[in-house]
Amino acid sequence: MKFTMRWFGRSFDSVTLAQIRQIPGVAGVISTLYDKLPGEIWQPGELRALKEEIESAGLTLEGIESVNIHDAIKAGLPERDRYIENYIRTLEVIGQLGIHVVCYNFMPVFDWTRSDLAKALPDGSTVMSYDQALIDRIDRNELMNHMGEKSNGYLLAGWEPERMAHISELFRLYSSVDEDALFENLCYFLKAIMPTCDRYDIRMAIHPDDPAWPVFGLPRLAGTKAQLLRLMAAVDDVHNGVTLCTGSLGSNPDNDIPDIIRSLAGRIHFAHVRNVHHLGPGRFDEAAHPSSEGSLDMYAIMHALYRTGFDGPVRPDHGRAIWGEVSMPGYGLYDRALGICYLNGLLEAIEKGDR
Repeated sequence: MKFTMRWFGRSFDSVTLAQIRQIPGVAGVISTLYDKLPGEIWQPGELRALKEEIESAGLTLEGIESVNIHDAIKAGLPERDRYIENYIRTLEVIGQLGIHVVCYNFMPVFDWTRSDLAKALPDGSTVMSYDQALIDRIDRNELMNHMGEKSNGYLLAGWEPERMAHISELFRLYSSVDEDALFENLCYFLKAIMPTCDRYDIRMAIHPDDPAWPVFGLPRLAGTKAQLLRLMAAVDDVHNGVTLCTGSLGSNPDNDIPDIIRSLAGRIHFAHVRNVHHLGPGRFDEAAHPSSEGSLDMYAIMHALYRTGFDGPVRPDHGRAIWGEVSMPGYGLYDRALGICYLNGLLEAIEKGDR
């Protein structure tokens, strides 16, 4: 496994590459051209400059998260082939620079949803939280404003203001797209890009739905073991794989994450490892990484990744806001650094126990 941190770039992130370089066990970052809109073609010079900046700090660029997918592709509109071609041209740029992992999602309208970005815990830290009852009371057209209230002024990943300004139109666009249609549109997209992925050894890693159930009636494709296995079988190419996000899958307590890992052996290309605390049906708080702080068995998760031979990038995911740090929600330095050290300790224990 290669321990990494997500980094949004110098213009968007409160965390610096110099700080990441000092976290024990971290040799690389997962990054992106954060100001690119879905459907835009990435230019070689822009991505090369990002890669060189990361390497000049003594780190490596281990993958891209994300190359966002245009709604025309997700909704299966007539113009989707043009945007797929743009995506292929971007993949060529990525492949030519020797980058081999691309995380993406196929969720309509919202990439992820929370009812609170800064819920206060008894110890004074804050976490992102989800309560379906609260979500049900929010006007879906106002969700962007609701999310922005506690964003600390940062641009939230997957919540591009240019798209969210047309949220009513987006809901109309997907009104006739059910789960089967969305699945067919995803397969169409993947089959179109697989030759390029095969040529450059780019491992596409779909991110699970977050949370792992439909929100506002929108269809979901990647929230259960059965859904992920269905996608792997439909496009049976090693370059069609999964981002194993324990927090997203773990939002549903019915998901047995170690079992999902074993079932997807060889098709997990990237891992987000974090904890969640289940509070009841449709309710969870994000949590500090140790098993004792939430509802997931982090040792069992890391053990399953190790025993299935996973050797891709892994990163701590959303952390708490602690010690007065102000950052993009979930993406501060301190709690994620603690998370990496904890995961490193688990891995050392697992490796030595297997000798």
